Amino acid sequence: MTNYYSVKSVIEWIFASILFLIVFPILIMLGILIKIEDPAGPILFIQERVGKDSEIFNIYKLRSMKNPTIIDGKELSYDERMLKIGQFIRKLSLDELPQLINILKGDMSFIGPRPLLVRYLPCYNETELRRHNVRPGISGWAQVKGRNHLSWEDRFALDVEYVEKCSFFLDVKIVFMTIQKVLMKADIVENEDDYILAFDEYRKKQWEQEKVVNNDTLLFTKTVSLKSKPIMKNRAFKPN
Repeated sequence: MTNYYSVKSVIEWIFASILFLIVFPILIMLGILIKIEDPAGPILFIQERVGKDSEIFNIYKLRSMKNPTIIDGKELSYDERMLKIGQFIRKLSLDELPQLINILKGDMSFIGPRPLLVRYLPCYNETELRRHNVRPGISGWAQVKGRNHLSWEDRFALDVEYVEKCSFFLDVKIVFMTIQKVLMKADIVENEDDYILAFDEYRKKQWEQEKVVNNDTLLFTKTVSLKSKPIMKNRAFKPN
């Protein structure tokens, strides 16, 4: 994989440069529409994510939500926050286009595990952390296999599988599967929270359940141990 990964970086940089020049007018047009609908906020949504070797970087997306999130002391719901243009760009995954900048900067690849939130870092187990052995991607093996409809375990298993089997042919396969899903609008979820619990909350619940099970097991073991001990009856002392 090492040799392919080096070649992949060069090819992706060249392709990202060409593609960025092609889509730049589209980005300008979408940016203008975002500003017309919601002048208060920026065009880009910038957030810290975890990249290769667990390094932190800023990911770029077209903003699709209203800014601010609280108006007249009332916190807006998801539907209230969503821009009309935001619904359009999310359905076509156009909000991901600025991530071409991340590829040019060397933060991301076209194909790889999706970069997740920084707060998830302490929650991964040793196997799951292997997803960070390669640069994160705009699309990945887990995304074309079910995206947000997968459990966290299944998503991470597919991410690790990609790291282990990364090749030119696998990347090409994922590219074509991604294009197919975008055109068919398959597995595209506008609000991930409606389908899957945030990973840190999910993992904490797992830890709490494991703690309860371990405590119950320990209590059961102690109870069985006590019951198995012979009971010594007191014998009255009889003097000679």
